[in-house]
Amino acid sequence: MTMDPATTPFAERVRPRTLQEFIGQQHLVGEGKPLRLMVESDSVRSFILWGPPGVGKTTLARIIANRTRCEFFALNAVSSGIKDVREIIAKAIDFQKTGKKTILFIDEIHRFNKAQQDGLLHSVESGVLTLIGATTENPSFEVISPLLSRMRVYVMEPLNKTECDQMLAQALAADPVINTSTVDVPDQDFLVYLSGGDGRKLLNGLEIAFQLAAPDDRGLRVITKSTLEDAFQRKYSLYDKKGEQHYDIISAFIKCIRGSDPDAAVYWLARMLDGGEDPKFIARRLIILASEDIGNADPVGLMIATDGFTAVDYVGMPEARIILANVATYLASAPKSNASYLAIDAALEDVRRMPNLPVPIHLRNAPTQFMKQLGYGEQYKYAHDYPNHFVDQQYLPDALKEKIYYHPTENGREKSIKERLEFLWKKRKPNT
Repeated sequence: MTMDPATTPFAERVRPRTLQEFIGQQHLVGEGKPLRLMVESDSVRSFILWGPPGVGKTTLARIIANRTRCEFFALNAVSSGIKDVREIIAKAIDFQKTGKKTILFIDEIHRFNKAQQDGLLHSVESGVLTLIGATTENPSFEVISPLLSRMRVYVMEPLNKTECDQMLAQALAADPVINTSTVDVPDQDFLVYLSGGDGRKLLNGLEIAFQLAAPDDRGLRVITKSTLEDAFQRKYSLYDKKGEQHYDIISAFIKCIRGSDPDAAVYWLARMLDGGEDPKFIARRLIILASEDIGNADPVGLMIATDGFTAVDYVGMPEARIILANVATYLASAPKSNASYLAIDAALEDVRRMPNLPVPIHLRNAPTQFMKQLGYGEQYKYAHDYPNHFVDQQYLPDALKEKIYYHPTENGREKSIKERLEFLWKKRKPNT
């Protein structure tokens, strides 16, 4: 189908058609990199492209399909269902009989529910379909494990300033509408900043600014900073979800919860939500915080944070704001401890320093007679056979037997945990 420049959006008119035109993601499409090698060898396997909006996920899928000369179908998980998937699978089976491969691209694959994702499994496993999924969400959370295990995940990054500049230059030179005028963007750095590494936002903003900037009597259109602000609207300059303020504000949010200030937590939460931040991104960070900064001082915190993520996922905005406020204020008000966080990092340091320390022989499993003859498990003491369901025996390797990784604090429930451990273990008793 021939594209009509007058009715086709700017971003679509200048969409790259080849890997040579594609800008960014050189860790995936550069010389000798995974996706380029996959395309050049015509051995495309199912994979997921995970990254923020506007970094080229759909474009890259189309380029791969065109280069490999496969039958290509595209679905958006928001508007498509299992019926659409089955129709494409039926066509792919027919194509397979003639020796042709089929690529199915599913944008926003994380929006497919479990049953819809299950419907893809057999076709992907048998090779009827090569599946390319695109998602802005962490596939570990949003894609079912059986499907995820059959696909590689490639992480795509926001475009940096140099890549945004290259995209602008390439688009202005290639577009049959805009290049009929002389265009001057004296504040190009501001345009790049407003895009936040999102190529689609960059091009759409430029297109609107082009339309707002009236040509002078020489046909020159000067796109000023004021024009760009009008094109992008004010909130993009106040809170850029992919730019510096994104990181600054989420950092302030986490630090004020760690610092037990629920009022500040609600304020920074409101800033993020009003700026259009993804509520599930905030909910995930709260789960991490509940383990890192509260831990066993209040174990309920992790349960509340995890339930909060589920509720946010079910409900969505605008009601999700109430759920997030509930979780954030609870975690900010809870007693704090980073003892578990410090414990695992200290243990990992020893594991990496001494990676192959043997398991004490009394803790080893003895599934065979030969292992029993070697004494595996022979001296093990079953804790439930002793008073208080505890017996003092060695559980760490010999080289680390006196090591203490977990140091409970005096805060919240950890105080009672600390007292119990000191009562049970000689090595934990305070020096007297």
